[in-house]
Amino acid sequence: MLYLMYNVTVEIIYTCYITLYNIFKSSATMNLTNLFSFINPKEVLTNLPDAVLVIDSEGKIIWANDKSSVIFETNKENLKGLYFDELVANGLELAERSFSRRNSVVTGAFTISGKEFFVEMNAKKYVEQYFITIRDITAMTNVLANAERTGRLNKEKNVMFVKLGNEIKSPIQSIIGFSQALLDGLGGAITDKQDKYVKIINKNSKELLYFMDKFLEFAHAESSLLEFNKQPFDITNLIKLVIKVNEGILNNKSINIDYNFENINKKTVSSDEACVKMAIQNIIDVIIKSIDKGTISIKVDNPDMETLEQSKLKLDENTDENSYIRIEIKDSGMGYTDAEMDGIFEPYTQLDNANKKTVTRSITLGTSYLIIRRLGGTINLSSKIMQGSTFTILLPVDKEIQ
Repeated sequence: MLYLMYNVTVEIIYTCYITLYNIFKSSATMNLTNLFSFINPKEVLTNLPDAVLVIDSEGKIIWANDKSSVIFETNKENLKGLYFDELVANGLELAERSFSRRNSVVTGAFTISGKEFFVEMNAKKYVEQYFITIRDITAMTNVLANAERTGRLNKEKNVMFVKLGNEIKSPIQSIIGFSQALLDGLGGAITDKQDKYVKIINKNSKELLYFMDKFLEFAHAESSLLEFNKQPFDITNLIKLVIKVNEGILNNKSINIDYNFENINKKTVSSDEACVKMAIQNIIDVIIKSIDKGTISIKVDNPDMETLEQSKLKLDENTDENSYIRIEIKDSGMGYTDAEMDGIFEPYTQLDNANKKTVTRSITLGTSYLIIRRLGGTINLSSKIMQGSTFTILLPVDKEIQ
């Protein structure tokens, strides 16, 4: 947006100069330098946010506005006569590039004292002279550099977590194993009070292991270690397999499964089967933990073009209704409030939330979100209190995986 405003400003200022030039072009001595004598600097140039320079065909500065003195930390009169290349490395060449390509150039520049900073420059050429606008973007560049560095460190951190996954989980698994052995009487008889405490240890250890599993899944999905293995598979068989894995807990909670696969044109999807399975499993996990009984309805079909166009997916001219699969997973639970929906796929936004359940849920769904996005699809959630929730996945039938 800032770049767009900047380029529009350049065009407006430049058009004003050319218009005035054409008015006075009958004068044989008129050039861009003379042209500025007809402009009131106080009204037009003094308050511009950008430095404005005019340089001749040899690259020598022949005019500068007030903002130039601020950016280059010297009196604007001191800039006149200097070569533009003294302020911007290969400045004349970059000015020609900006003019010929009709876009801005980001490069390094130097003040008179030699301090380096970053600028965005835009150039126009008229009557063998360059009209150049320059904006200091050092602060913006630092922000982008910090963001890139933070992103790189975040990926490196996730790689470390993934590689240390077994070392992190092994102690927890030992606690679960030995506490269960005590409950089974393998260590001899224990008192009722000891039994109560060991059950608490066992239960909390299992919850901690579940959290660590989901946390490491998220770290893996966010890291550079996640590699995709694209192959064709039956999406309906995959969904039934996920439900089969959860059959025991579904039966214990009296949760029924309702399938609707009637309106799908083609069940075969070419994507990463294991990753799609994980994404769906995590959604089912969240639903199971949110309801004690009821129904989970799973519908698979092909979305219409209006749905695809509203989804913010990157569609090409060959996209049609058979290019994507839509998976709707609906539960009959209590639904989510607006506050709960806010950032539900973004675990980092939940870090200030004291509710462990909310953080774990966002980590679990965040993994599904990252996976589906990297597979070229989208995932959304709609929910109403007392009316349940619906997770909707749009997944390309066959698309290059990023």
